[in-house]
Order: sequence, then C-alpha cells, then structure tokens
Amino acid sequence: MINYFESSDISIVSALLCYGYQVESIDKENPSKAVFIIKKDNKLEGLIQKYFKHQLQVDALDFFNFLKELKTRLYHT
Repeated sequence: MINYFESSDISIVSALLCYGYQVESIDKENPSKAVFIIKKDNKLEGLIQKYFKHQLQVDALDFFNFLKELKTRLYHT
C-alpha cells in the first residue's frame, strides 16, 4: 500500500518539489481549497519537519518556478 502526503499548503508543496518530489494529483473537489497529493517515502517526513522548523533550504529560483507551475496546474487544468 502506497502512502500519500496531502496538503493544501502550496508553499510546502513547492519546497518539496525542489527536493525532487512530484505532485501525483490535485484534489479539487472542494472549490475553495485544492489538496496536493505526493507519494511518501522514508525521507519526506524529515523534510516536512525541517520545513516547519524553518530549517529547510531550497534554491529561491527553483522554489518560485515550482510555485508558478503549481498555480498554473491549479487554475488552467
């Protein structure tokens, strides 16, 4: 059984994409809140903890580009 991380926080998802993760799908059932779905692995939880502790470092340009890509997927698909 594959476990998934689900979040409506576009910033954490953009940060995770900087580490090579991919959005498997976007749940748009709730029109006011989309949920991004990412496959979990053994490193994901540690990255999430670092993110919330303000210890996760990402390349600023990569983060911005992934953020734009996520917004495009949200609003144009």
